[in-house]
Amino acid sequence: MIIDILNFGLGGAILLLAILAATALRVLREYERGVVFLLGRFWKVKGPGLVVVIPGIQQMVRVDLRVVTMDVEPQDVISRDNVSVKVNAVVFFRVVDPEKAIIQVENYLVATGQLAQTTLRVVLGKHELDEMLAERERLNLDVQQILDAQTDAWGVKVTNVEIKHIDLNESMVRAIARQAEAERERRAKVIHADGEKQAAVALLEAAQMLARQPEAMQLRYLQTMTQVAGDRSSTIVFPLPMDLLGRLLGKEVGGKEGHG
Repeated sequence: MIIDILNFGLGGAILLLAILAATALRVLREYERGVVFLLGRFWKVKGPGLVVVIPGIQQMVRVDLRVVTMDVEPQDVISRDNVSVKVNAVVFFRVVDPEKAIIQVENYLVATGQLAQTTLRVVLGKHELDEMLAERERLNLDVQQILDAQTDAWGVKVTNVEIKHIDLNESMVRAIARQAEAERERRAKVIHADGEKQAAVALLEAAQMLARQPEAMQLRYLQTMTQVAGDRSSTIVFPLPMDLLGRLLGKEVGGKEGHG
């Protein structure tokens, strides 16, 4: 009888020890840390690997150190030029201080998400629509720096922010299309005007050069006559410069006198 009682007590003690061991031993993965509290007060951060937590005296909260990808819901933003748009973004962050992430904020995931929504509205509201569309990288950096500064007290590091979509209503899309078309037409006119200006400058230089060299003017005149003579489909009355005619007649008269 005594032996049975001893065996039962020994078995109960072994079972109790097994239960205590099962509840006291924790295994933390490489990307996990355990924030351990001793009688309600912060004690230390443990992990990774095998961690012993005394039941009833110590409590442990697991913290994931991997990068969290959070999709920020579309936010209604009014730009500085009073254009209403919907903007959504993606925030990448991770816990760098498990102690602060558990003690300084109730839920760092929810807090970071709410702060990202507010910061996105505030930052984009300071810029015009054209800046939102053309300078997205700079806006991403501005939002990331503000978020990182405010979440530092929570032990959270915001590594990157990417604005995904900027949705416009149909009327604004049509207005932007008309603006783009007008800009293309303006550039085409400027290019055409520059071409006309360059052509006028070239013609002026050519005229000045021909004016300084009468022989060149005569050669150009003869070249033009040759080109016109090649077209036999029409009759063209071509004026003949008097100075050229005078020279030709002078040469002819001089030749006859010499022959006589």
